[in-house]
Amino acid sequence: MSLHSNRRHRVHVLAAATAFALGAIAAAPAFAGQAEVAGLKAGQSYGRLIVKFKDSAPATASVARSASALGAIDAVLDRAAARVVLPAASKGKKLGLQRLRRMTLGADVIVTDQGMNSEEARALIQQLASDSSVDWVQPDYIMQAWAVPNDTRFGEQWHYADSAAGIRAPTAWNTTTGTGVVVAVVDSGIVSHTDLNGNVLPGYDFVSSIAGGACSRGSDCGASEDGNGRDGDPLDSSAATSSVHGTHVAGTVGAVTNNATGVAGVAYGARVVPIRALGKYGSGATSDIVDAIVWASGGSVPGAPANANPAEVINLSLGLDLPCSQMPAYQQAINTATANGAIVVAAAGNSNIDSAGATPVGCNNVIGVAASDQAGNRAFYSSYGGAIDITAPGGETCSPDTEFLPLGAAPSCTRSHPAQGILSTVNGNGYGFMQGTSMAAPHVAGVVALIQAASPTPKTFEQVRQLLASTARPIPAGQCPGGCGPGLVDAAAAVVAAAGSTGPGPGTGAQTYNSTGAVAIPDNNAAGATSSIVVSGRSGNAPSDSKVTLNIVHSYRGDLIVDLLAPDGSVYNLHNRSGAGADNVTGTFTVNLSSEALNGTWRLRAADRAAQDTGQIQSWSLNF
Repeated sequence: MSLHSNRRHRVHVLAAATAFALGAIAAAPAFAGQAEVAGLKAGQSYGRLIVKFKDSAPATASVARSASALGAIDAVLDRAAARVVLPAASKGKKLGLQRLRRMTLGADVIVTDQGMNSEEARALIQQLASDSSVDWVQPDYIMQAWAVPNDTRFGEQWHYADSAAGIRAPTAWNTTTGTGVVVAVVDSGIVSHTDLNGNVLPGYDFVSSIAGGACSRGSDCGASEDGNGRDGDPLDSSAATSSVHGTHVAGTVGAVTNNATGVAGVAYGARVVPIRALGKYGSGATSDIVDAIVWASGGSVPGAPANANPAEVINLSLGLDLPCSQMPAYQQAINTATANGAIVVAAAGNSNIDSAGATPVGCNNVIGVAASDQAGNRAFYSSYGGAIDITAPGGETCSPDTEFLPLGAAPSCTRSHPAQGILSTVNGNGYGFMQGTSMAAPHVAGVVALIQAASPTPKTFEQVRQLLASTARPIPAGQCPGGCGPGLVDAAAAVVAAAGSTGPGPGTGAQTYNSTGAVAIPDNNAAGATSSIVVSGRSGNAPSDSKVTLNIVHSYRGDLIVDLLAPDGSVYNLHNRSGAGADNVTGTFTVNLSSEALNGTWRLRAADRAAQDTGQIQSWSLNF
């Protein structure tokens, strides 16, 4: 037997008669059954357990079980209720236990007479498992269906996937689907579509010119095609020569989802206001687009009715390679929309140039979006650089022979692979793959809708911009010549960060930020494991009485070193191999973080510095 094994045996014998303050639970004797507590999570309530008695115990003597067998079970439950030591915070709480039913596998469902938090449930499970007649005990967890839609073509929407190239929408949908948020799509209008209509609110047609104007495609670019000027019908793009561009964009934002048909939308719980500002050939006048932006946000436009559904998010999958400084009308309209509470999202452009020289992406108060391909690279056509706040999938239905064009070179296609584009709604109740930063922008507009729905209070433009940046997955420079901003949008991380605050709002009081997902701690490994929490939308430094709450499950906490790592890399030790013989590191620690900025990525690191023990960072939280 190794020295480590002898040490463990000795201290566990001693621990059988000793209660440790951290966790407030007496260690179990050597003959104890399994206590399955790793899945317990702070902030959740528990009221039912599953208890499996050993086959030799009187409680399992027969399938029907006699009165004496049932009495044996009741005796175990009575002993556990009498002996369990609940945490001090439970303030003398007493639990009553009762048999509910026997399961087909020979275990029993046990209910408590009142709800338990995670620490109370942990104490009770370990107490029950300490009885010599018990084989194992686990919580009777409430399971949920994973939020993966049943839409028939969802599998082709690689751009939503929980993958390196996708935006991780399925995980985000476990938190929110955007319910209650309105997204305006200022574009070519939409066509009627059975997979979109259910999420569409009344919009408006701002195309004012019947004749249109000159462009590279002809003398009638931007023509209304409906024989009149502005009206209340944004469905005019059903005309034969009009683009279904707006329908595709709107479907990415909010296609009807879980209807066993077609495709899913990023924020399928949100509602879409279609606003037509682009006419024939997908072209439109600046004056019409500017009015549409203001109207979308709830602003007043002469001659147009009031918008009954002002948007919290406005998508602009349009633009011109001309600096915003030369187009003051755009900047004024965007400033008005921002002041009205809308977050403006704009495509970077498809010219493979520095986006800072384009409008509206280069304007202030705009979330600028570059496009990535199915491999996670910047798409060959996507503009880049100065005005990019985030990158999202834009796809490549075709590509050049080289992976990247020289910066500034005109994009052109030589190879076709349509299924690597973005799949969304098109005309004829159909679906189609398209490529472009126009396709990338609505992914981000949808994520912003998820953020606003998940946030306890609506976030400002700057808070949203910082949150997207702080939760993005970095794209290596070699995969993004010219720069893709902070990286690929991560819907899952963004909504967790947005939902993390439980206080009265950014900057006004203490808020709690929670980790998501357990992280395994490798055995005898100095590097250890880390779990991250992203804090955004705050200002100033953390307080001197910041709280860090830990739920680390480990079979020998005397092996563990636990540190809090601030965004700037500063290390604050929380636990250093103390409490030998006990399990787990749980509880709340007060830490002076007054020298640390609130915003950024905070990490918890747990390192096991000896052999033969395992565990995981189950969950942790910050309160400041």
